[in-house]
Amino acid sequence: MRAFFTAIAPVVPVALALFTWAAATSAQAQSLLHMVESATGYDAAWRAASAAQQASQHRSAQARAPLLPQVGVGAELARGYTRLHPPGVSHAGAQAQWALQASQTLYRPAQKITFAQSQLAARQAVHQLDAAAQELIVRIAQAYFNALAAQDALRFVQAQKAAVQEQLAAAERNFEVGNATITDTREAQARFDLIRAQEIAAANDWQVKKLALEQATGLHQARPWPLREPVQLPTLEPREAQAWVEQALAHQPHIQQARLGLEMAQLETEKARAGHQPTVDLKASVTGSHTPDGSAIAPHLRRSQQAQVGVALNLPLFAGFAVQSRVQESLALQEQARAQLDGARRHSEQAVREAFYGLQSGLSQVQALQAAEASSLSALEANQLGYQVGVRINIDVLNAQSQLFQTRRELAQARYQVLMGHLRLAQASGLLDWQALRRINALLAEPDSHQP
Repeated sequence: MRAFFTAIAPVVPVALALFTWAAATSAQAQSLLHMVESATGYDAAWRAASAAQQASQHRSAQARAPLLPQVGVGAELARGYTRLHPPGVSHAGAQAQWALQASQTLYRPAQKITFAQSQLAARQAVHQLDAAAQELIVRIAQAYFNALAAQDALRFVQAQKAAVQEQLAAAERNFEVGNATITDTREAQARFDLIRAQEIAAANDWQVKKLALEQATGLHQARPWPLREPVQLPTLEPREAQAWVEQALAHQPHIQQARLGLEMAQLETEKARAGHQPTVDLKASVTGSHTPDGSAIAPHLRRSQQAQVGVALNLPLFAGFAVQSRVQESLALQEQARAQLDGARRHSEQAVREAFYGLQSGLSQVQALQAAEASSLSALEANQLGYQVGVRINIDVLNAQSQLFQTRRELAQARYQVLMGHLRLAQASGLLDWQALRRINALLAEPDSHQP
């Protein structure tokens, strides 16, 4: 099993002690890897799953305890009064008693099955922790790339604003020398005012997305690393959806939990049937008493000891049809667990195919937008040249600028969606682990200090 929990175990002993350096480096730029690591000590869902996994280990030890020797010791100190009729003899005195008892289970099938179920439950908790870790990666990555997309949108709006401002200045110069009408100036001014409004909205969106990232990771002043230039997105391998489905059937944590749930239900049926079987225990005890004043019957007997060793057999004969009822109940619960396993398999297969085709479409969209960016840039250059020689008007240049920057925004967004598509496909297949996260993180680069 590609468990995220086991992958990070060499890095930190416990999730709650992760990354004490986070507060000291919060003002620096952080990679996706660092933010996920920081979130493991902050995210409530991850911490709850980690605590549940630890608790399951203790429950397994508790279920094993009845199969081990049981030893106990007891003591009692009392004072009593005895009167015999006849002959009318009375006696008063103190008495001290002690006992040492031990037992060992020899044959208790129900307890052995309970222990086996607890071991399966512990394995279930590991898969639950694995699922929580994968969900944490996807959740932090989504907030991370949302922040990057908002940051890129602000940067593109600012670049478009600078280009429109330059076009406005050119229109004003041409109007002053009589080479253009006031219409060109007013069109450029209107576009500039619109871009200023878009810049305000983009700046606000960047702050909101940045705050959401900080809330998800527990960091302050989050500054995510951008994509490394030139951008090289990972390809889709393997290229067949069925290959990913087969991986999901073997590794998906939710399927593993459902499969273990079915095994536990089958064991529950065996345990219910064990209600008709006998139980055998080995028992031993040593008891003693001390009466300093003797007793009314034996005044000279002050100390006594007794030791016993034996085997206890208990065979249930009739329990009011309770055993038969429990067997029928467990069989019904077994069918329920089997149906849940089938549902988990179908849901995982659907999720894998949706993620696969979504990623496939995203990669094609990136290629199309890259071609559109090159075409938009050529169109802008042609319109600028045409404006200079008088065959294009100012609004043509402004529209070409708008198309170029809109294409660049969509291309940046599509790239982030592709990266998220890789993570979601890996999650749906149960393969999202530390190494998969590192591969995505390797596509990022630390930003310059002047970037927002």
